[in-house]
Amino acid sequence: MASRAFKLKRLGAIITLTGAALTVAGTSASAQSYGGDVTALESARRRIADPGAAVPRRSVQEAALAGTSRVNPLDVLVIGGGATGCGVALDAASRGLRVGLVEREDFSSGTSSRSTKLIHGGVRYLEKAVFNLDYGQLKLVFHALKERKQVIQNAPHLCHALPCMTPCFNWFEVIYYWTGLKMYDLVAGRQMLHLSRYYSLNQSVELFPTLAVKGKGRNMKGTVVYYDGQMNDARLNVGLACTAARVGAAVLNHAEVVELIKDEFDERVVGAKVRDTLSGKEFETYAKVTVNAAGPFCDSLRKMADPTISPIICPSSGVHIVLPDYYSPEGMGLIVPKTKDGRVIFMLPWLGRTVAGTTDSNTGIVALPEPHEDEIQFVLDAICDYLNVQVRRSDVLSAWSGIRPLAVDPTAKNTESISRDHVVSEDFPGLVTITGGKWTTYRSMAEDAVNAAIKSGSLKPANGCVTDHLQIIGAYGWDPAAFTVLAQNYVRMKQTKGKVIPGFMDSQVSKHLSHAYGSLAEQVASIAQNENLGKRLAHGYPFLEAEVAYCARNEYCESAVDFIARRCRIAFLDTDAAARALPRIIEILSSELKWDKARKKFEMQKAKEFLETFKSSKNAQFRDGKHDGK
Repeated sequence: MASRAFKLKRLGAIITLTGAALTVAGTSASAQSYGGDVTALESARRRIADPGAAVPRRSVQEAALAGTSRVNPLDVLVIGGGATGCGVALDAASRGLRVGLVEREDFSSGTSSRSTKLIHGGVRYLEKAVFNLDYGQLKLVFHALKERKQVIQNAPHLCHALPCMTPCFNWFEVIYYWTGLKMYDLVAGRQMLHLSRYYSLNQSVELFPTLAVKGKGRNMKGTVVYYDGQMNDARLNVGLACTAARVGAAVLNHAEVVELIKDEFDERVVGAKVRDTLSGKEFETYAKVTVNAAGPFCDSLRKMADPTISPIICPSSGVHIVLPDYYSPEGMGLIVPKTKDGRVIFMLPWLGRTVAGTTDSNTGIVALPEPHEDEIQFVLDAICDYLNVQVRRSDVLSAWSGIRPLAVDPTAKNTESISRDHVVSEDFPGLVTITGGKWTTYRSMAEDAVNAAIKSGSLKPANGCVTDHLQIIGAYGWDPAAFTVLAQNYVRMKQTKGKVIPGFMDSQVSKHLSHAYGSLAEQVASIAQNENLGKRLAHGYPFLEAEVAYCARNEYCESAVDFIARRCRIAFLDTDAAARALPRIIEILSSELKWDKARKKFEMQKAKEFLETFKSSKNAQFRDGKHDGK
């Protein structure tokens, strides 16, 4: 009882802090309501929204990077094509700077495609602010909530508000969570998505039928529902890369930095030697400032500049599993703030399936992290306590691990207790490093990195930052009812056994295309109709053959893995379905990219190896346990 009284007392204390911070935030917002150049913003919008425009071909982008020199350098070279790196490229290019970006694998191939899929303000950070009376944590929440709303507005076809339900098993929990989440609403202010509210037991079961109301000697009293954002992370990342290309950045995936180039007089980093991993060709590209946005691998790049430098990354592993759609209702997530071992567990509807997670543990840094079986079992055990569904290991359709690049003292023991704030540093002349943070704040992280690059290189941008008002490719002209245009005006021409058969552009497919491609979805539908590529790639999923061709032509899709992992997400949703779709995907890509038989064989092998790192029920190493079999 004393502990509960202490918690409530802390809640009261933080309200004073919150009120003061709201005043400061309001003043700051009004003082900085818009600092960019209106003319530059409108120019960027026109280039992004132009329906007749296309991203430059990959060969053109590579030529632009290779065409630089010491006397004719880029303003900014970005290394890393994740959310932050692509955000930096877009920000710098929209300021009128000359920008290049190289990514060793594919855009969003690392951490940015392996996220929780939430755009969140940080309920946990708010709780820490309450109990530690930590104003710094509170400011993090303010900042993240502002950016949360901005991300959703800048990519409305890929992002949306998602209600999340928190079960309460005694009346104290009802009061505690209701008060805390009302405070979350208060802190969000004008950036709030929807008001949180309490639901009775009967109302909760109606909203979430698979929720267990009894068990383990406890009875649920009700739930508190609050709102955060949800996204298609990899497609948002690819959209950022393509948007940066539309604005003028030379972006190149499958391009690995093998060496940093230094000025022979003052040792300043002035560029990089890059290897095109598709062709094997090497070239040098020069820049006044290089931005290291390599995520978990940023220390490797820093050591290229200075082998004696101390690491700043403490990697944390987050494992997620994908389950059938019946585990959670469409449009309602479940979040348990504290499981029996103190960790957060969630279960969210995502692209027609259910994502559950997550773990938070120390890990090594590898290119393709794999979830351990005990981590998958932990997630299954945790959600089992809150569901009336038989939770089975055999229901796991896909499982993946992502590495969070926490910018902290690597000797820290508990990564969960570490703040996810970002760090911008220039610990070697000409090399600005941006790391830490989270998906939600990628835009402001990029803004900070570009500001640091401008200072480092004495650059002269044409205008200030405009990305807080700049939508990405596919967002301009899109609205939630856009799928009806596809359904009513297009048919799917399917080629089967030498015959072409017309098929309906049904609601599932048209909604998928509308949300995945935004206002550009009609281009995909046209390919499906006019080029006989209207067949689904896998039974039960809305992904079309036409998407493979479209992505190869318009989204720098250069491999089978690029498509199944970052363009259509089928690898993350169902690894077995992805494997079944591979032959047709490779056939279409082969036609688009002019592959020979050896390349097609190589692509099949690499894709199968990639899918083996996603521990679905089929490729998992089974052992005796609660969820095995059946």
